[in-house]
Amino acid sequence: MIEWIIIGLLTVIGLVVSLVIISFFNTWLKAFLAKATVGFTTLLAMRLRGVPVGMIVDARITAVKAGIPLETDQLEAHYLAEGNVVQTVQALIAASKANIELAWDRACAIDLATRGTSKSVLEAVRTSINPKVIDCMIEGRETIDGVAKDGIQVKVRVRVTVRSNLDRYVGSAQEETVIARVGESIVSTIGSSENYKVVLENPNSITEKVLDRGLDQGTAFEILSIDIADVDLGENRGAALRSSQAAADKEVAQAQAEIRRAAAVALEQENIAKVQEMQAKLVEAEAQIPLAMAVAFKSGNLGVMDYYKLRNVEADTEMRDSISKGSEQD
Repeated sequence: MIEWIIIGLLTVIGLVVSLVIISFFNTWLKAFLAKATVGFTTLLAMRLRGVPVGMIVDARITAVKAGIPLETDQLEAHYLAEGNVVQTVQALIAASKANIELAWDRACAIDLATRGTSKSVLEAVRTSINPKVIDCMIEGRETIDGVAKDGIQVKVRVRVTVRSNLDRYVGSAQEETVIARVGESIVSTIGSSENYKVVLENPNSITEKVLDRGLDQGTAFEILSIDIADVDLGENRGAALRSSQAAADKEVAQAQAEIRRAAAVALEQENIAKVQEMQAKLVEAEAQIPLAMAVAFKSGNLGVMDYYKLRNVEADTEMRDSISKGSEQD
């Protein structure tokens, strides 16, 4: 009985081994002939872990044929980290053929860092081999505009030639930062020029000053050159600003004049009010004279003859006034 059990177990084991060999024989043979041998146990373990065996083996064969000794564990680990194994191997081969030092771990890091973006590790290596030309376009404008000291606007179309720096590609700024820095430096350089003629006569002076500032620090690229593709003149911003300033000064002067006019009108009205107030007091004082005379009559301080003398003096005064006015009119 025991013998039959042992025979059955051996039969089952043999069938399992046969199935494994049959299932992975083509893959194993392909790797063996390419001198990139992968054991059957390794193939089975990858299948159990849900790793695409064919892709991993093909990637290892490609790497080994290119002279890069990669193990299946390295490829499998990068796949399980959701990396692009095929592109990473291609990037490693491209760097090796171009005599660019690129370790597998760094290539994996670049691939994972660019995952979910428009970039890739293969593009980074290709840009390092064949420099890339970037048209500096800020906010959709094809030119970078600056204003010289004489107030003339200068429009410059700029192209920047960059090469990927694989040593600092991970965690560094990308193309947008390079474009922004170049644009800011060009605007600053144009603004420091005495007049627009300096820029038109020697555009290279702009690029030389910009290159000296080390704009590629902290970025994933190395700036090889900054080229001025076209230079054109824009508006006379200085004249426009002076015109705007003159209009603003005019409005301020008008406002101040209106303030002074309103103050003068208010002062005039105040003086008129004061005059009317004094006239009212005068009328009030004149109204008190008859009352005072009546009191004087009652108290005996003023007699009838005194009153007639006073009336004669008033009549004489009025006559003299009328005679003097008549002589003045003649």
